Amino acid sequence: MTVEQTKLADCIIIHDTVFGDNRGYFFESFNKKTFLDKTGMDINFIQDNQSKSSKGVLRGLHFQHGEFSQAKLVRVLEGKVLDIAVDLRRNSPTFKQHIAIELSAESRTQFFVPRGFAHGFVVLSETATFFYKCDNLYNKASEGGVIYSDPELNIDWQLPADQLLISDKDQVLPKLSEMVDSIQF
Repeated sequence: MTVEQTKLADCIIIHDTVFGDNRGYFFESFNKKTFLDKTGMDINFIQDNQSKSSKGVLRGLHFQHGEFSQAKLVRVLEGKVLDIAVDLRRNSPTFKQHIAIELSAESRTQFFVPRGFAHGFVVLSETATFFYKCDNLYNKASEGGVIYSDPELNIDWQLPADQLLISDKDQVLPKLSEMVDSIQF
């Protein structure tokens, strides 16, 4: 496992060591001790989630705040997505900045999104199966979000707007400027 730091503090890209031969491949997708040794972060993942979506499905930008904020380790099991993390930590030097990373089943790259970030992705392939580990349980009362099209964030989702498939709930999320002062991590 190798760790690549991104421009956003504590957001990291993980490249796993893959062992392959004519039978297929094997890799260790998560090892708590190795993660701690390589990142210095003692994360206790307690919930796994998985979704399957078709091309153009955009999920996000979501977060949980307060005592239920979540760190996530995400990866793609099938297909390809553009994954986005937005720093919502007011005291961070990268506050309101985002990073976009392409994740695919072929690359087997993983992306760690710490607490204090909004997160979302859009499917770039015909379908994609998305998997993520969370270090806190889901709590509906603590969920929040930022509209995917917030002009202040200026995220390039790599697909034309008329090709995006967005839930009714995600289409009415507020702009970051409308809610940032009420978020506590």
